Amino acid sequence: MSKNNLPGNGINYDDAWLVDGCRTGFAEVNSALSNISATDLGIAVAKGLFARNFVNADEIDTLLTANLSPSDFDAYFLPRHIGLYSGMRQSVPAMQLQRLCGSGFELVAQAADYLQLGKAHTVMCVGTEVMSRNPISCFTNRGGFKLGQVDFRDYLLESFFDTGAGVPMGKTAENLAERYGINRDQVDQFAIKSFQRANKAKSSGYLDDEIIELTNQTFQCEGLVDRHLKLPRGVVSFATDEHVRETSEVSLKKLRPAFKKEGVQTAGNSSGIVDGAAAIVVANGDYFKQSNNKPLARVLAATAVGVDPSVMGIGPVPAIKKLLELSGLSLNDIDLFEINEAFGAQYLSVEKELGIDPEIANVNGGAIAYGHPLAATGVRCTLTLARELKRSRKRYGIASACVGGGQGSAILIENTDI
Repeated sequence: MSKNNLPGNGINYDDAWLVDGCRTGFAEVNSALSNISATDLGIAVAKGLFARNFVNADEIDTLLTANLSPSDFDAYFLPRHIGLYSGMRQSVPAMQLQRLCGSGFELVAQAADYLQLGKAHTVMCVGTEVMSRNPISCFTNRGGFKLGQVDFRDYLLESFFDTGAGVPMGKTAENLAERYGINRDQVDQFAIKSFQRANKAKSSGYLDDEIIELTNQTFQCEGLVDRHLKLPRGVVSFATDEHVRETSEVSLKKLRPAFKKEGVQTAGNSSGIVDGAAAIVVANGDYFKQSNNKPLARVLAATAVGVDPSVMGIGPVPAIKKLLELSGLSLNDIDLFEINEAFGAQYLSVEKELGIDPEIANVNGGAIAYGHPLAATGVRCTLTLARELKRSRKRYGIASACVGGGQGSAILIENTDI
C-alpha cells in the first residue's frame, strides 16, 4: 500500500517478478534503424525475446507498449500490431502508455499493477522509439493554408521544448547546474566516465546477452498483411550501440554550450539521440511454478512524483525518496542505482542531492554513452540493473529517470538469487 508522508504516488508489490528481457542495439539518429518504424522495431524485439526460449508468446496474457512520437501512418495501431505480429494470441489485449522519459518505467510499474489487481499473470512490456522518423508536422492544415500562416515544424526539435515552462529541456539542466554549483569540467568528466564504462561493458561482451541481433525479416500473422523489416543496403545484421565511442577531455572541451552562453551542457555530455527498442516480461509467482525458469529479479515497488518543470531533471530525487519510504529501506541499503543520464548536470544534481556513491551508480555507463530512445530507456535501465545485480551478486537496486514537464519515476527491484 502507498504511504502518504511524502508527495507522489507509489505502491509495494506482493508478487511481481521480472522473467527475462532484451533490447536492440541503439542506433545513431539517421543511421541503421532510421527507415524502420517503431512498430516494426517493437515487433522485432518482442519476437527476439520469445526466441530466447525463456518465455513463449502463448504465455503472455497482456501487452503494454510505449512510444512517444509517431514514426509511420499506422502508429495508432502500434500496440495491437506488436502483439499480433510477434505471435501473441489474438485474444491478448494491448495498450499504450505515455509518461515521456519515464514511459519505460511506467510499463514495468503498470505490469506489476496488473498482477497486483489480478488482471493478468504474465505481461509483456515493449518500449520502442525511432527518433529518426519524427515527422515534419503541421497541425493546422486541415482547414487549409492561409497566406503567411503555414506552420510546418520539426516534431523532434519541438518535443524538446516545454511550452508550459517556456524552456528547452537542456535549459532545465542548466538551471540545476546553477542551483548545485556544477561546472562544465565536472559535467565533461562525468561524460567521460559514462563513455568509459559503456565501452568496457561493450568490449568485454557483457552486453551480448542483452542485445538481440536484427536482420531483414518478414512478420506474418494469419489473415493479416505481411510486414517487413529492412536494414539499409549492405547491412546484413545490426546488434551494437553505435553512440558508444571513445572520447576525451580534449574533444569534449571543443564543443560549444548547447543551451546557454557559458553553459555546462553540450552535445557531448548530454544523452544521445538514438533509435531502439527494449522488451521485458513481468509475471507473478505462478508462472515460475509452471516453468523451469528462475526470475531475473523481483519488483518490490514503484513511484512517480511531480516536480517544478523548470528543474525537471531533479525528478529522481523525490521519486527515490518516496520509494525508500514505501519499502522501509534506507539509501545505504541500495547496492546499485541506474539513473537515466538525460543531461550530465541533471544526473550530477541528483547524485549530489541524494548523496549517492558514484561508484555504485550507472556502473556500465548511461544514456550519455548509449543514447536515450525515450520510450525504451526505462525498460533498458530496469533490464541493465537486474542483470548487473545478478552478475555482481548484489541484492537491491533502484532504476529511475527524470521526466519532461517535471516528474520523476523510480522502481525498486531485488535480486533474490544470492
